[in-house]
Amino acid sequence: MEAQEPFALPGFRVGHWTHPSGQTGCSVVIAEDGLALAVVDVRGGAPGTRETDLLQRGALVQRVNAVLLTGGSAFGLAAAEGVMQWLREQGRGFPTTALPVPIVAAAVLYDLVPGNPLWPDATAGYAAAQAARPDGWQSGRLGAGAGATVAKLLDPAMAQPSGLGVARIDLPEGSIAVLVAVNAAGMIVDPATGQFVAAPRDQDGNPIDLRWALLRQPPRVQPLEQTTIAVIATTIPADTDLLTRMAIAAHDGVARTIWPAHTVVDGDTVFVLAAQEGSPEPFTRIRAAVAAECAMEMAILASVKHH
Repeated sequence: MEAQEPFALPGFRVGHWTHPSGQTGCSVVIAEDGLALAVVDVRGGAPGTRETDLLQRGALVQRVNAVLLTGGSAFGLAAAEGVMQWLREQGRGFPTTALPVPIVAAAVLYDLVPGNPLWPDATAGYAAAQAARPDGWQSGRLGAGAGATVAKLLDPAMAQPSGLGVARIDLPEGSIAVLVAVNAAGMIVDPATGQFVAAPRDQDGNPIDLRWALLRQPPRVQPLEQTTIAVIATTIPADTDLLTRMAIAAHDGVARTIWPAHTVVDGDTVFVLAAQEGSPEPFTRIRAAVAAECAMEMAILASVKHH
């Protein structure tokens, strides 16, 4: 069920731009065949996003040409302009009487470095879009995950390195892929074993369970300086209802793998895109939601496995 990295998913291209310093970057998922049906589910208390309102039920568009995940906090949203420029040059966008208007949704994480803050700009977003390729799904310290860290809720000095994580699950009805940039306040736990994969350590080198430690002492984490952001894409013919259930289930995967998740200082955001539209059977809806949850868990674990 798990594909080797890097892998491809029909209907989508993925591109990355990483700052030469390695401190920040951005990643973009582009729908190859124009506009992809999309939903978004924001569970964190400190999100930084763009074009999420148009994905709500009842909105006119409910589709995107691309989704950008980027570092740089709110400054990094400027990278979406570069993705728009690249899409405009390709003639892609939502049709209007003047010209097609590219629809680029985005979410940011905080990776600004004190004393030398850097962030992706429009040039970076353009470069990521230009570099997009079918087999661009890959994990590591690149793109939006270049400056990511986790397990910093008690004290930023205890932070552990993370990055981008990807995973793919193939079902009889189609495939589901996840791209996630993990910059969480919480620690990473393998839900299958309960093992602490990326956690703060005490003076003896033993992992600290952040949930119980948080109840005993106040955290030192700074507000707005963490977040887990993700894009899920599927080749299963889907409608908005299915994508919504997949987003909800994916957040369950976040909560099972990141302890604690969805805090007031995280901006946890999940986008879900469909390469094809359709009305799947009820059992397919259940299976796709479970696969989205499992793939999210796998991708989060992949974001820290290289460190």
